[in-house]
Amino acid sequence: MRSVPGSGPGGSSGAEASTISRVRRVLAIKPFRRLWGVTYLCSVADWLNILALTGLATKLTNNYFAQNFAFVGVVLTGLAPGLLFAPVGGLLADRFDRRKVMVVADLLRCGFLLSIAFVSAPWWLLVGNFLVGSAASMWIPSKEAAVPNLLRRPDQVETANQLGMVMTYGLAVITAAGANAIITGVNTTFHLFPGESASLSIAKLVVIITGLLYLASAILIATRIPELSLRNVHELPEQKAKQADEAKPGIGTMIADGFRFIRSTPLVRGLLVGAFGAFAAGGAVIGSAKPYSSSLLAGDSAFSLLVLAIFLGLASGMAFAPKLSRRLPHDRLFGVSIIAAGLSLALVALSPHLSVSLITVVLVGFWAGTAFLTGVTIIGSRVEDAIRGRINAIYQLMMKLVLFGTTVTVPVLVGVVAPHTINVWGSPVTIDGTRPIMLVGAALALIAGFFAYRQMDDKRTEPILSDLRNALRRTPRRVNGFLIAVEGTTAINTAIQAVNLADWMRGGTRPVVVAADPALDDKRLTALVSGASLTGARAQALAAAAVRADIVERHVQPALDAGSVVVMERFVDSPLAHLSAVAGLDSDELEGLADWATGRLRPDLTVLLDAAPPGAPRDRAATMNDQWRVQHLLVEMAAADPERYVVIDADGTDTEVAARIRTALRAVFVGRLSALAPAASTPEQPVTRPLDVDEPPAEETLPVETADASRVEAK
Repeated sequence: MRSVPGSGPGGSSGAEASTISRVRRVLAIKPFRRLWGVTYLCSVADWLNILALTGLATKLTNNYFAQNFAFVGVVLTGLAPGLLFAPVGGLLADRFDRRKVMVVADLLRCGFLLSIAFVSAPWWLLVGNFLVGSAASMWIPSKEAAVPNLLRRPDQVETANQLGMVMTYGLAVITAAGANAIITGVNTTFHLFPGESASLSIAKLVVIITGLLYLASAILIATRIPELSLRNVHELPEQKAKQADEAKPGIGTMIADGFRFIRSTPLVRGLLVGAFGAFAAGGAVIGSAKPYSSSLLAGDSAFSLLVLAIFLGLASGMAFAPKLSRRLPHDRLFGVSIIAAGLSLALVALSPHLSVSLITVVLVGFWAGTAFLTGVTIIGSRVEDAIRGRINAIYQLMMKLVLFGTTVTVPVLVGVVAPHTINVWGSPVTIDGTRPIMLVGAALALIAGFFAYRQMDDKRTEPILSDLRNALRRTPRRVNGFLIAVEGTTAINTAIQAVNLADWMRGGTRPVVVAADPALDDKRLTALVSGASLTGARAQALAAAAVRADIVERHVQPALDAGSVVVMERFVDSPLAHLSAVAGLDSDELEGLADWATGRLRPDLTVLLDAAPPGAPRDRAATMNDQWRVQHLLVEMAAADPERYVVIDADGTDTEVAARIRTALRAVFVGRLSALAPAASTPEQPVTRPLDVDEPPAEETLPVETADASRVEAK
């Protein structure tokens, strides 16, 4: 399939837009921007909570063993509630107002932390931290489930998740560590708390500040982000009406519905199984990292370098995942990422030298970060709002449970194998239990990745190897949807032929969507032109471009991203030819304006209806001449790019023209594109009315293959 220069696989600049551009578009949404700021506050508080409570725990006891256990105790008591109560948080997110759930959770976290500072007892520190973690288990699913409803389009979920992870695991970590260092060191300079209890007072102060951060979060959510209460923002109107009529289920029914949804939905089932394998492999790496670094005989710095490498890989994977997902569909990218992570982990296990280990560990982190971000994106964009909170909670629970279990058990398993040293290419290598454990983790990731791929793949006719090659291309083809434009002069009824073509193509495995020409949306365009008193040709061209940009962004591009086949009449070529021939505007300028308005989106195939304009009375000779010029320009466009055009003789009745289009497209779709042509038995019932862009897509679906279409003339 042909892609215009500079266009992405989705055919739009949005698909290949820079990360900065995508981030700006998401951060331009005020409710999300405010939630992003709240996420920053809470993430700083989360990391500061670990540091603050660890410091306070060491000050509240003189027992050496207890002081050594402080960090582990704080981490375990904060992690345990997520293992126990994460599903409860998902139920609350789906059953109650998510904004209220988040406010209550933040107030509870604030109260429990303040009580820890004032009670100052070691036992209450652990109990209070457990309660703080329990409140966090309520907060996280509600926040994750609410994010898609704050965005303008479902395709922005991935960028939003990317921003959230950068904030949580990047800026917040740096801020928390720096703030803790400043607060704990300020007494050395200013002597705010004199005496032997100064260090204890400083530790309490850090805990109090952490609690106040949660209080600030609660106030902001309650007063500044009312949009968190929204639900089903991106659902179709009939789906909203159906959900409004249904009575709210009880807790037991919601639990049963959640597990029934997982069992009956291959996409989610594959997602959770794949996540299990990925998290198990990650736990194997974390649990065996320290002894593995020792086996490389590279000194004490090896462990630090390996930790740096894994986090560098994770950050890179989360940064590049959106670009990969525009070249490889999410449902395929998730399974492929887990398989790639498993293969990389096997290379880590077999690595004979630190330099090789660092490279392969970066690869493990890269593919793990890609898989995690892709999984969260699938939940946010493909799981319906009514059950999204429960699926998010299960996903987070599985991550914590598997990582916790493997991190605890792996060191025990490593100790079973006695280490011994061998020579590999003249270099000594210590073989201990870490390498077999990593190989087992790699095998789990491979099995889970293959299962996830088989469950989640939408059985696209495009082979996976072709998709992978396309992902590595510098100018990739579109891999999701397929755009067909029906072009012609105003004397030709392109609307009827577009609908006839779409009806003929239904019956496969993908939805078929019919979109009217934006420039022919008379009601909207006329209102825009007359309301602004636009009389000049350039001004009217800009207005038409604005209407076209809106429909492409709201209807056409999301349908293509979802894998639909979109049939659109008079998309770009006909308006360009008309404005150039009739209004006398510069064709290069018009093409640049069209590229900007549509995001450089171009059809994969254009059906040009070629017909001589009908004769006209003497007083309408100018109109006939204009149509001749428009038709001449359209034919020139087709001749300049024959791979993308099918020229059809449009003289005759609508039924005759529709039959010629079907005959021509059957010839085009021979070979690799044969799956796109409907079977010969497909009913061919031409219609005589156009469909509006707001009409919901048909339930029938269509398989799509990608390849270059040769020019066919049906006469």
